[in-house]
Amino acid sequence: MKRFAGRPDRNKVFQKALFIVLVFISALLLQACGGESTTPETGQETGTEKELEPLRIAVFIPGVLAGSPLYQMLADGVTDAAEEFPHVTVKIVEGGFNQAEWQDKVTELASTGMYDLIISSNPALPDICNRVSSSFPDQKFLLFDGYLEGNSSMYTFRYNQYEQAFLAGHMAGLVTGSSMEGVNDEAIIGLIAGQEYPDMNDAIRPGFLAGARSVDPEIKLDFRVVGNWYDATKASELSRSMIQSGVDVILPIAGGANQGVIKAAEEEGIYIHWFDTNGYRNSPGRIIGSTAILQEKAAYENTLRAIRGTLPYGQADIVGVSDGWIHFIHEDSAFEQTVPEQLRTRQLELLEKMEKGEIRFPMPR
Repeated sequence: MKRFAGRPDRNKVFQKALFIVLVFISALLLQACGGESTTPETGQETGTEKELEPLRIAVFIPGVLAGSPLYQMLADGVTDAAEEFPHVTVKIVEGGFNQAEWQDKVTELASTGMYDLIISSNPALPDICNRVSSSFPDQKFLLFDGYLEGNSSMYTFRYNQYEQAFLAGHMAGLVTGSSMEGVNDEAIIGLIAGQEYPDMNDAIRPGFLAGARSVDPEIKLDFRVVGNWYDATKASELSRSMIQSGVDVILPIAGGANQGVIKAAEEEGIYIHWFDTNGYRNSPGRIIGSTAILQEKAAYENTLRAIRGTLPYGQADIVGVSDGWIHFIHEDSAFEQTVPEQLRTRQLELLEKMEKGEIRFPMPR
């Protein structure tokens, strides 16, 4: 049978109509599912290319970067995190060694309104920034190595320096009671601080002595203060005076002045325990231990949280050995070459118990 000229095939008409219906249903389903997708980290909408507002970060260094590994790690961690986001910029600001000027300099940063977030690291900074915050309540702060809770514009991340100092003291106690070359018969260890501050007096100093006395209850501590964080000559003089009084292991926490302690130790043939970073290469053969904090990792991870909007402002966290943020560095060949195996074994036994949480010490507040 012939089809009429110009009349469409009925099967094709049906197929076309079915196709149109399916397309219409698919469009409705797509719209119901949201249509446009949003990337979780950047917030940019696919197809719309919605740009994020610039996020500006200032890193306030309470000192100078040169010769300050801990502050360099802070700057590196923040910078590495920021580089992952095109809308984030970082400015490094050195505050100098005069602590009396730090509040004015932080106030100046906040008063400009240029920075969404100010990041720093020092036990003195939480109180300083808390005072600044009262005048500039919209300014956000991320602070390491300090503690203050309850300020909704601030988050602090503090290391348990009592535990850190206990590890250092235990190692110092093992060495001062050993027969290593340069060790005398006196049960005295030394601690040289740049300045006195709450964490030094309440956590580091007592923790260091407690760690040493866990080896020998008769050990005494000779504590001296430089008065600043840069006078290497005075630190050297204090070290020599300590050595004359019977000290054969010194823990220096004096910033740039630590170089004076190293010089005296090398010339007098005594030993040093390093704090916060890996110090074995600073004086091979003289450094008998390093208790390090993972500052760069902490700066990186918490800066990421700040950028993503998940940093818990108002909260204050304290982390220790069992949390993985404080570590006695024993994997260095300089440690193995300097310290006898018997002493290394005893130190690692303590470290393992602290890492497992079998031995814990509260951080004084």
